[in-house]
Amino acid sequence: MRSELIDVRTGTGEVVFDLTSRCEAFVAGAGDGLLHVFVPHATAGVAVLETGAGSDTDLLAVLEELLPRDFRWQHRHGSFGHGRDHVLPALIAPYASIPVLDGRLMLGTWQSICLVDTNVDNPQRQVRLSWLPS
Repeated sequence: MRSELIDVRTGTGEVVFDLTSRCEAFVAGAGDGLLHVFVPHATAGVAVLETGAGSDTDLLAVLEELLPRDFRWQHRHGSFGHGRDHVLPALIAPYASIPVLDGRLMLGTWQSICLVDTNVDNPQRQVRLSWLPS
């Protein structure tokens, strides 16, 4: 297995950050196998979805409805409503696995690999890309 930790600057707002080009570069020329994308953080997840047509904004809006940033959370350190960020990985897993054939991600036409980060307290993230050849 080959593995690499990449740094991602997400900023101070909620974000759906497209990782697809970084993932494509990681598997380019690698042959057939599986790309595993993992976020080693308790407040972020990895999603495969369409970006740029509003789906990323819609996802953040739905998360705000499901997990409002308010005082209901037992986990209370950090910014207002930060406890919701610790529930996020139960809904959006901190990992995704994508098949790779001939060094190319087998994503659908509109699919992208994205880091979903609602934690406004942590502007710097890491993502582990792991290549599992067949």
